[in-house]
Formats: sequence, structure tokens, C-alpha cells
Amino acid sequence: MKIIKHPMALAVSAIVLLAPAAQATSSVGATQHSQASAQALSLDTLINMAITNDANRTQYHAQSRAMRDTGIASSTLKDPVLKVGVGGLPTDSFRFDQDPMTNISVGMMQQFGRGDTLDLQNKKAQQQADGIELQVKVRELDIANSITQLWLELGFQQHSERVLKEKRSLMVEMERFIQTNYAIGHSESQDLIRSQLQVSQLDDKLHANKQMQSRLLSQLSEWLGSGWLNQSSDLDANIATDWGRLEQQLSSQSGSGYFNLLNQHPMAQMADIQIAANETQVSIAEEAYKPQFGVEAMYAHRQAPNMRGAPAPDLLSAYFTMDIPLFTGNRQDKNHAAAQYQVVASKSSKDALLAQMNAKVNALIMDRQNLSERFERYQQSLLPQAKARTRAVERGYENNTAQFSDVITASSDELAIEIEALRLETDLNIVSSNLAYFLGGFEYHAETPVISQPSSTKQP
Repeated sequence: MKIIKHPMALAVSAIVLLAPAAQATSSVGATQHSQASAQALSLDTLINMAITNDANRTQYHAQSRAMRDTGIASSTLKDPVLKVGVGGLPTDSFRFDQDPMTNISVGMMQQFGRGDTLDLQNKKAQQQADGIELQVKVRELDIANSITQLWLELGFQQHSERVLKEKRSLMVEMERFIQTNYAIGHSESQDLIRSQLQVSQLDDKLHANKQMQSRLLSQLSEWLGSGWLNQSSDLDANIATDWGRLEQQLSSQSGSGYFNLLNQHPMAQMADIQIAANETQVSIAEEAYKPQFGVEAMYAHRQAPNMRGAPAPDLLSAYFTMDIPLFTGNRQDKNHAAAQYQVVASKSSKDALLAQMNAKVNALIMDRQNLSERFERYQQSLLPQAKARTRAVERGYENNTAQFSDVITASSDELAIEIEALRLETDLNIVSSNLAYFLGGFEYHAETPVISQPSSTKQP
């Protein structure tokens, strides 16, 4: 029996032959567009722009400067105390020349620090300022990671949009052929309705895709400014990201312990500074057992004559004060013990932090390995199989051995697998971005925030 080819099957065959050329043209155009956009605005450029525009970095830098100045102020001796007064003034006449004991006195009193307390307080303040400056580094890593992940998500949506548009273009052509054949009675109405439904579903997916792209661009405006949204229409994100530095960091480690790299992370360095600051506090508590000294000098002028009728001489007084810590049980001892407990607590906190970070890195390493294997499977097996199935179903429909619904199902499955492959590649790069956050895999250039010098206001 001779098989008569359905006119609709011929249409499908023609569209299938056109598909590779359309995809190739789209691929070349996308590549050229991507290269042009990459020259204009790359991921590294976005990261540097975001770091430069971030207000939190300026906040932390200003707080660090404030802490340093506070440390200098706290290490300075207290201002001397000036004493001016009248002594021995008779209440019957209030005259300065009546009684030899009457005097007008001027004195000065100065209190000194207890041991090396002032210098240690300055040292602790500078250590705390160093810790705040490291928050700037942590913030930069947060920004680099966030921008990279938003970039990757945007790239996934843009690549998905191209795939959806290619599928929609082919489906629209198919719908036109079906509509033409339906008009002359060579196609069934259900085939026409199914093709129209498929086009409508692709339109809805494209609309949802555009919505997600707009959301991602709005999230990027947190660092790049709201005005940047008007210039972001030509942004072409690429999910193929270079992780050369991350690979270099990973190759330098063996086993499942990454503590050498994690100790270089700003959060771990902040923990080290906190330990050092608490140890300085122990030294400050030890200084509390030392005495505190002070001096006082006073000059008294007398106007009344002495008992012999001669002018009474002026008087000079000098005092030396010493604060002796005799009862230390409920104050100095407790403060010293509390400071030592804080050192133990800060060391335990760092150990817990490193253990937590190392566990996250190991989990990310496993995710990266599994995603790589899955992505390779999609590239080598699932995608070729899906395309082969689509071609086989199309040939079956051409030979009247398959239904049009089978063509739609095969095409939908191929689309889903292509999108899933893009999703796996995106997730793989997101995992690499998280690893770069922990292991120092980012490369960016960040300048120190510029803060205007505050004016010195002296009150009269």
C-alpha cells in the first residue's frame, strides 16, 4: 500500500528544515550582540560600579574613623581642674585685710591614668576600628556575590527568552500552514486549535520571562541607582562566567578542610580582631590592680598683716594623691574574670564560625560536582535524545504514523529540557559564586570611600 503524505506533514517537514538555519542565525546574532554588550558593560564593571555606589561601605568607613578618633580621645589625660576660691574670710566684715588667715587661692589639680590603662584603651579602640574596616571587605564580597547571582539569573532569563522566541517563531509558522490547510479541508480543527493554544502558552511564558527580567533589573538598581534602569535595556547578561581564580584557589587545597583559605576571609579576620580586642580588655582589667596617682598645687595670696604688723607672706600648697585598690574582690577580680571569659567566648565563636563556613564550602563543593555531572548528562544525552525524538515524531507525522499532538508533545519536551539545561548551567555558576564568596574567588577593584574631614568647632 502506498503511503500518501499529508499536506500538513509536508508543512512540518519544511519548517523542520528551516529550523537549523533560523537557530544558527539567531545564535550568530546573539553572539554578536553579546560581544558588543560585553564591551559596553561586563559583569566586572557592574560589580565595581555597585561597590563604588554602595552607601554601607561609606557608613562602615566613617564608623571606623570615628572609632579611631574615639580611641585617641580616650587615651588622653583628663583636663586639669582649676580651683579658685577664698579661705578664712571673716563674716563680721568680709574684709580681706583683717585676718592673716584670709587668703585668695588659685589651684590646679591633675589626675593621671591608672598604669597603662589609657594606652591600652587606645589600642583596643584601634583594634575595634580595624574590625569595622573589615566589615567593608565583607560588604564588598556580599555585593560581588549578589551582583553575580543577579547577573546569572538575568542571563538565564535572557537565554530562555531566545529559546522561547525560536520555538514560538516555528510554532507560528506551523500554525499558518495548518490554518491554510484547514481552509482547504486538509487539516483538522483540533490541530489548528492545539497549535493556537501552543502559541498562546509560549506568549504567556515570554510575558512571565519579561516580568522576571524587569524584577531582576530593579534589584540591580539597589546598587546601580534608579537612573540606571533607563539605560539597562541593552544589558546582555552571559551565564558563561570565568572562575579561573576560584579554580586556582580550589586546586591549592586537598581534602575536605579549607581552613587555610577560610582564615583569610574577612569574617574570620574580624573574629581574630575580636579575640585580640578581648585580650586587650584583659590587660586593661589587670591595670585596675595598680594605684592611680594625682597631683594638686595651690597658691594663696594674703592681704592682712601678720601678728608683728608686717605683710603676711603668701602660701603655697602641694599635694600628691594615690588611689589604692585595697578591696578587689567584688570589682577588680570580677572584671578581670569577665574579661577572661570573653576571650574564651570569642575563641569559641571563631571555631564555630570556621566550622560552619567549612561545612558550607563542602556542601557547595558537592553541589558543584553533582550539578556538573547533571549538566554534562543534559549536554551529552538528554538534549540530543530530545532533539532526535522530535525529529522522529515529525517523520512519523510526515508518514501518517504519528498524530499532531505527538509533535506538540515532543516539541514541548525538547523546550523543557533546553530550559532545564540552562537552569543547571545557571545554578552551577551560582554555586561557584557562593564558593568564590568564601574562598576569595572574586576579582574586583574597590577604592576606599572618600569622607570629608569634619570641621573642628570650638565653643567660646
